[in-house]
Amino acid sequence: MSEQVDVIVIGAGAAGLMCAAQAAQRGRQVLVMDHAKKPGRKILISGGGRCNFTNYDVSAANYLCRNPHFVKSALSQYSNWDFISLVSKHGIAFEEREHGQLFCVDSAKEIVNLLLAECDQPTLKQRYQVDIQTISQTEDGFVLQTSQGTWQCQSLVIATGGLSMPKLGATPFGYKVAEQFAIPVLPTCAGLVPFTLHVADKEALAELSGIALPVEIHAPCGTSFKEALLFTHRGLSGPAVLQISSYWQPGQTLTINLLPNVDVDDALAEAREQHPNQTLKTTLSRLVPKRLVEVLIERGLLVDKPMKQLTPSALKQTAQALQEWQIVPNGTEGYRTAEVTLGGVDTDWLSSKTMECKTVPGLFFVGEVMDVTGWLGGYNFQWAWSSGYVAGQWV
Repeated sequence: MSEQVDVIVIGAGAAGLMCAAQAAQRGRQVLVMDHAKKPGRKILISGGGRCNFTNYDVSAANYLCRNPHFVKSALSQYSNWDFISLVSKHGIAFEEREHGQLFCVDSAKEIVNLLLAECDQPTLKQRYQVDIQTISQTEDGFVLQTSQGTWQCQSLVIATGGLSMPKLGATPFGYKVAEQFAIPVLPTCAGLVPFTLHVADKEALAELSGIALPVEIHAPCGTSFKEALLFTHRGLSGPAVLQISSYWQPGQTLTINLLPNVDVDDALAEAREQHPNQTLKTTLSRLVPKRLVEVLIERGLLVDKPMKQLTPSALKQTAQALQEWQIVPNGTEGYRTAEVTLGGVDTDWLSSKTMECKTVPGLFFVGEVMDVTGWLGGYNFQWAWSSGYVAGQWV
């Protein structure tokens, strides 16, 4: 004996709960199911437990997708301002941080509670610790065989996320569903993730662990970010590194400006004129952390001598070493610490207006499972809200 509902949403994360709430508010009979014990696990740990739930400035330019236009419809149908209004309606205090990022003042739990309150509809049920064994298509929709019985639905929403943070239960389930229905899945890899270093670089930079400084970091593709870099005992992290990781390919060289806010040529010329007997190390230690200067000297990238002994060409080389420091990462820390997954369900097979599969009526994909990846700064949550919302209007 199977139970029947209008809509089944697999995945009780940001996108899934948003979609379920919207569908139920339209009067649809909705069932949300997840293999986890509780909803919103990734939301709870996001933003250091404060949840960077959106950004004041959101556009298609903040997303990576093989089809750069795909995100535009959903972002316009349900914008950052719409979600900010919802947060305000629920009385959640929030604050703006750098680059327009919006965080809860108290706890990420408030965003989960908001979603559950929106889902508190008479036509919506939730089931947790559910193992989905098979999904099959019928003339009327879909049949799911699960560890908690058999369910039938007209519309099926896959909101199971990507592969990032497996300790939170991330699995390739959504990709397998896509492949079952002959929907292409673009190659996946970790995004918004720290870099690891080759042995020589790791050993040379190990003593810098814990040091952070503002930089401008460039990938070979031409993309750059101007934010903080953090040296760690494993390699490089910090917002600038996480951002550029989504644009980096294995084997590529990163170019880092260690003094993006300083006219280095002028600063060095002025120091040479006013403090000719001062060493380069002392001069630069006023601009960047002293230990970093020492490492660059040890590695032969800088030559420490009194400023008066540095010729104009030597000063130019010094400026270049600081503004075009190059390093080739060994790799990334992978899905274990990645905030998102690059790649996923090919958006060419989905309607940008509804998130419905063009070849399988009634099958929808929302959130991170598809080939849409936002920048660091609340953009991935905004994609969850926008894609979940629009699918919720059509399921």
